[in-house]
Amino acid sequence: MEAVLWYVLTGTRGGENRVRILKALDQRPRNANQLAEELDLDYKTVRHHLDVLVDNDIVTSSGDDYGAIYMPTEQARDHWDVIETIIEEVE
Repeated sequence: MEAVLWYVLTGTRGGENRVRILKALDQRPRNANQLAEELDLDYKTVRHHLDVLVDNDIVTSSGDDYGAIYMPTEQARDHWDVIETIIEEVE
């Protein structure tokens, strides 16, 4: 999981936005529209990054597609120290 986190959050384009999304979701679960508004990002951009995070088992969702609420997975929570290290490096 550690290698996946480093790759998804620093090794690819968009890693900085994925870090911003993860930080926001750490504060409280949100849907894509709320994230787009809060982070001042295009809705489609947020959806793309959420899909990448979900595909890599970093974020999970609950609810229907449009109004789905996103939150970090248990696996991500178990490796939150790595995520914090990555956040410090990205910032």
